[in-house]
Amino acid sequence: MNGQQAIQGRLLCPAELALIRDWLEAHPNSNRTRLSRHLCAAWNWRNGAGKLKDMACRSLLLKLEARGQIRLPRRRTASVNGLRNRQATPLDHDQSPMECSLKALQPVRVEPLAEGGSEAALFRFLLQRYHYLGHRNCVGENLKYLAWGQNGRPLACLLFGSAAWKAAARDLWIGWNCEQRPRHLCLVTNNTRFLVLPWARVPHLASHLLGQVAARLSADWQQKYGHPIYLVESFVEQPRFAGTCYRAAGWVEVGRTTGRTRNDDGTRPRAAPKAVYLKALRADVQRRLAA
Repeated sequence: MNGQQAIQGRLLCPAELALIRDWLEAHPNSNRTRLSRHLCAAWNWRNGAGKLKDMACRSLLLKLEARGQIRLPRRRTASVNGLRNRQATPLDHDQSPMECSLKALQPVRVEPLAEGGSEAALFRFLLQRYHYLGHRNCVGENLKYLAWGQNGRPLACLLFGSAAWKAAARDLWIGWNCEQRPRHLCLVTNNTRFLVLPWARVPHLASHLLGQVAARLSADWQQKYGHPIYLVESFVEQPRFAGTCYRAAGWVEVGRTTGRTRNDDGTRPRAAPKAVYLKALRADVQRRLAA
């Protein structure tokens, strides 16, 4: 690959690494935000909506520093991610059980959330309070959905974010090689959180919600980021979860992860293997993603 290295979904060539080093040497008193925005503009690194991929660039710079390839200027203010990752303010909410049929709960409403505002705060609080993995800041492209019952009570939270850089079972199913994957990874999203709230004891609710979101996810992504989504992935921890709702919603189990994580040091797996589930959002997904 002529010295190229894949970082943050981007193939970084030696000339681009030299550009970063030259900028750091020429601007020793500058800050990280200015550097990331300068690089995005120089590389024309934008999302489908035309916005600079500033947060992705900052992550790339941190990974380069962790590898010992650059040395960034010291932070001048607290990390924005650190502020965003603080515990959500507790919110009063009705926890009384809802035990009924799915039909009795209709119409169920599933809608994407805008950043900020009371519904986004509720989403964050509910995930932190009730999801076994909690919830931290989202990096990169993402969509958050809240589901509501006809009585106005929240039923579930669904979060979709950046797809895994590598997943052997997924890549084999698509037919990807290492050159195709970075070109098309933005057309895949990961269902990183799915929480049916503990008071919603409604048979078939989970698969119904997955179906509703699958029907609108690509269009919502197009509206927010300027490009569609063709494939959704989810990594289901077993034996904690059986994956029943995913199968009922038409997802396909294609294999297992190796236990590697996004922050893997390459020495040994950090997590238990998980089942890999995929949901195609169009019939020709493999041909489009492997083009």
